[in-house]
Amino acid sequence: MGAAINNVVVGDIDEHTNWQHTLVNCDVVFHLAARVHVMQECSKDPLTEFRRMNVVPTEHLARCAAASGVKRLVYISSIKVNGEETFNGKAFDEANEPAPEDPYGISKLEAELALKRVAKDTGLEVVIVRPPLVYGAGVKGNFAQMISVLKRGLPLPFASVNNKRSLIYVGNLVNALLLCAIHPAAAGETYLLSDGEDLSTSDLLRKLTIIMGQAQRLFKCPITILKLAGHLTGKSQQIARLLNSLQVDSSKIRRQLGWVPPYTVKQGLQNTVHK
Repeated sequence: MGAAINNVVVGDIDEHTNWQHTLVNCDVVFHLAARVHVMQECSKDPLTEFRRMNVVPTEHLARCAAASGVKRLVYISSIKVNGEETFNGKAFDEANEPAPEDPYGISKLEAELALKRVAKDTGLEVVIVRPPLVYGAGVKGNFAQMISVLKRGLPLPFASVNNKRSLIYVGNLVNALLLCAIHPAAAGETYLLSDGEDLSTSDLLRKLTIIMGQAQRLFKCPITILKLAGHLTGKSQQIARLLNSLQVDSSKIRRQLGWVPPYTVKQGLQNTVHK
């Protein structure tokens, strides 16, 4: 017999959320809720909004969890806490000094620090996970746009892009989170995650076209022209993510917890495209 699953609606998540009944008989909390990337920001003070929705409610939940007897909280942060770009093949790891560059990344770092304070005050075990771009069925953003363009058979000017970016398939992420919830050695640790196979934008597009059975229509275009096009269209950040490198060293969680991603990149991409 499997355990019963109860869905509890708590309403808006803020510093006033009543978690009392939700946390009854709960051993582990996975905290994924957040204000994420806002493509068309309307707030006059984005950092304050990110703090209001990502930092304050996170600390409130953690303190309520500790008071309710929860043993461990697994917090899904972001690789943006480390920074936006890596250089010369040197991947981010847990020893890097945090260097967030945008309000979202800053708020995720501040939430991490708040959780560490709660852990120190209450004894709550906190595990922090910083994933890079997560892909899978229903993926959005640049990844979804690439799939859409490839399905339409449109040519893309990224054949000369030789960057390296780490990704993580959602199935691998869930597997790692479950391990972080139960492994004794995970308490108090921060882990960076990835599939373990870094891809250039051109490599990713080629793999996707093969999986989708599409003809490859990549052509070469100077990087400077691509950057200029991003600037002129107001999409510099989106273009930067397609051109720049962002590599993640996930050896710590593999070494400490014995984690091995259960899905290959090929399997993850197949599940992304066909589900």
